[in-house]
Amino acid sequence: MLRYAVIFLVVALIAAMLGFTTIVGPAMEGAKILFFVFLVLFVVSLIMGRRTRDIA
Repeated sequence: MLRYAVIFLVVALIAAMLGFTTIVGPAMEGAKILFFVFLVLFVVSLIMGRRTRDIA
């Protein structure tokens, strides 16, 4: 998923440099959405990974 966010970001940056404004908007939105979804999943996995069960 992070890979797709990076791909959308690169496409948007290249399109912005070349002046293709119709491509920049959707590509940046896709990159932004995927980045935040990845960020939320990453934080959740960090929290769940720190939970340990004490066997006593």
